[in-house]
This record gives sequence, C-alpha cells and structure tokens, in this order.
Amino acid sequence: MVEDSPSRREWLAGAGALMALSALGPSAAAAVPVAPASQPATRASSPLLTRRIPSTGETLPVVGLGSWITFNVGNDRAARDACVEVVRAFFAEGGRLIDSSPMYGSSQPTIGYALAQLGRPATLFSAEKVWTSDAARGGAQIEASRAFWGVPRFDLLQVHNLLSWQEHLPRLFEMKRAGQLRYVGVTTSEGRRHGEIEQVMRTQPIDFVQVTYNPIDREAEQRILPLAQERGIAVLVNRPFRQGALMEALAGARLPAWAGEIDCAHWAQLVLKFIVAHPAVTCAIPATSQVEHLHQNVAAARRRMPDAALRERIARAVADA
Repeated sequence: MVEDSPSRREWLAGAGALMALSALGPSAAAAVPVAPASQPATRASSPLLTRRIPSTGETLPVVGLGSWITFNVGNDRAARDACVEVVRAFFAEGGRLIDSSPMYGSSQPTIGYALAQLGRPATLFSAEKVWTSDAARGGAQIEASRAFWGVPRFDLLQVHNLLSWQEHLPRLFEMKRAGQLRYVGVTTSEGRRHGEIEQVMRTQPIDFVQVTYNPIDREAEQRILPLAQERGIAVLVNRPFRQGALMEALAGARLPAWAGEIDCAHWAQLVLKFIVAHPAVTCAIPATSQVEHLHQNVAAARRRMPDAALRERIARAVADA
C-alpha cells in the first residue's frame, strides 16, 4: 500500500484565524517570461511540462501553488516560516505561478513575507483576485493586495467568484492597457455559475478562466474547457484535491500498479496528471503547507503523461477507491 501523506488533511484543517499583517513595500523588477522547460529543477533531471497562455504564447509550468487555507496562518512566526520553505521549494523545483485572494485571510501577507525572505524571485508569476461587491473599493483593494505581496504589479488579476464582474472587468482591462497588470481573468469554484462563466468567456476579452476540475468534479469538461480552447483562454484549475477531502478519501487505498507507467508514486500525482493532461488546462494550483507534498505535487508536471484512455482509467480508479 502506498501511503500518500495521511497528514495532508490535518494540515488543511489546521488553518489559522483571519489576521492581517503589515503591508510590505514595493520592490523588485516585474516578472519576466521564462521557459521553465529549458531549466530543469534541482531535485529532478527531467523538465517541467509547460503550457502556453493562448493570448500571448508565454509558457507556464502546468503545476502552480495555491494558498487557500494553507497560507492563512496569521502572525504565527513558525507557521509563516514553514510557508517560506514551501515557496522556496516551489521555486527550486521550477514553479512560477502562485495564486491568492483577499478572501484567503492572511495568505497574501504570508506570500509577501515569503517572497521577501527569498529575495523576490524574478520568475514569479503572481495571480491575484479582486473580491468585493462594491466596485468603488476595487482599486483600493487591489493596491492593498499588491502591497501585501510586495510586487510592482500583478501578472494576473481575476474577478473572484464572478463577484460584481460587470463592474470590475472594465477597471482590470484599463489597468492592462496602462501596463499595470498583464492578464485579466475570472474565477468560480465547485462547479457553480458555469452558465455565467460561459457568458463572460463568450463576450469579454479575458485571458484566463479559473474553475474546479478533478477526476470527481468533471462538469467543466462539458462546456467550459472546450469553450476555453475555442476562445483561446488559459485555464487555471482550483480545488484539484477537493480542499484535501479527496486525498483523505484516497489515503487508505492502494495505488494502482499501472500508476508507474506514468511515473506516479502517490495518489496526488495521479490526480494532478489527470488534470494537467487535458489539453485545455494551463495550470493546476494545489495548495499545501508541507514541503514534501510540494515536491510530490510538482513532480506531477514531469515525465510521462496519460493519454485520453488512461485519464479515464484514472477517473475510475479514483471513484472506486
């Protein structure tokens, strides 16, 4: 039996209370496009699989880093330092995209603290969100988020859970035209509001859409993923592990012997390879507060990937486990 880190769920459940830290001042140059495939990670000789952002052709590794719950650690110094080590390992592995939101408690200042400790890696692709029903407050919220991160601008700004998207998107598009951000997107989660997401995808010139997708939650396959391919929109995948519940459910199940055919030693890798092997997916953003889990997750962006038939086999195995 493969033991796929039984403490994953415990760490997720141990999130800290909502607390804000002091804002970090701006510094460092803007992130520059990097082709990670030409820069093998320190822990493995094989390169990370990358996908192109359709609107520009810039490439991103197909596994990024989320921060929901896991980086919401308040002013607990030990917990923040543990997050620093996760971010350090992420960049050492060749990772780029880190995603957060004002909704995520102290996750933003935790990310800013980590980036400051690491000298603000130039390869960072910063993905943030605006989350307020009051459109007049959107600009101030975005600036507060930028200050928490300590970056000169965000690479990607998304309207979180479509909240007041009709009011926020014009601001984001204007910021993009002014060079104050590079990409614009919208998000939803848990299969909600797909009809509205489709409306935005069909009518607005967005660069990214973020949705929930994994071997259990496959609603996005019906219309969202095909539409993203049709419209040339990059796709970020949230809740790949169902906020840890999927890993908890799989913890006692034996990993199929055929998982080795696509270089998977853990259920987390099998799940992530199912996700990122879909041609519409640009990057999955699993969250973790443990360095070993980070290494496992990023390893899913390496070596052999499942074809369509093996992806279905993965989905059956996860459902039956």
